[in-house]
Amino acid sequence: MRRVLEEERGPLDQAASKLADQIAVDRLVHIYGPGGHSNLASQEVFFRAGGLMHISAILDEGTLLSNGALRSMAIERTPGYGKVVITNQRLGEGDLLILVNAYGINAALIDAALEARRRGVFLIGISSFQHAANTSPNHPARHPTKQNLHEIVDIAIDCKVPIGDAIVRVPGMGENIAAVSTFANAFTLNCLVIRTVARLAERGIEPPVWRSGNAPGGDEANARFIENFQGRVKAL
Repeated sequence: MRRVLEEERGPLDQAASKLADQIAVDRLVHIYGPGGHSNLASQEVFFRAGGLMHISAILDEGTLLSNGALRSMAIERTPGYGKVVITNQRLGEGDLLILVNAYGINAALIDAALEARRRGVFLIGISSFQHAANTSPNHPARHPTKQNLHEIVDIAIDCKVPIGDAIVRVPGMGENIAAVSTFANAFTLNCLVIRTVARLAERGIEPPVWRSGNAPGGDEANARFIENFQGRVKAL
């Protein structure tokens, strides 16, 4: 987390400015995390207490673990799948998409990025540069072009996940345990949200933010803005 704060300050600030630009003119910020646990990144900042109402999560069911873990892995490795998802969202010129996948290599992810670029979408990528750079070009998860996410987006943010994801060594165990990618992605995204709100506040803009429905007055506070987002945010 310290490395993200210190080393990614520049990309985070650049990305926050782009998000602020979108929200200032009432445009959505789309986010997609193609891959098993990477789907959690999209959910982390969507419809979340303290989160920006302009965030629209692409919650495609193809790679959700709830539909089968092995099925999820097979689909995230299927060339062409990510293109279908982006096409279905009808994203285009003037839209902004955050793609999150700690490993930054799988076929669905790269296809989503390439199709979004073709359509003129501004792309922000959150992934581990180290993990991508040190994964064999012949790994079965890779896109046929062997590309890495951080090489094909407009702004790349390094979430610093180490190779293998799991980081804890326990005496007597041959394998590491305790993966950090979900924590790293969530931390990086929340840093981005905080900076985005700060940029908007500097411009004198108070963006609509979700209040917990379980907090006093939460439903009433959220109801003031619901009409603006229902129908625009597909997952709402």
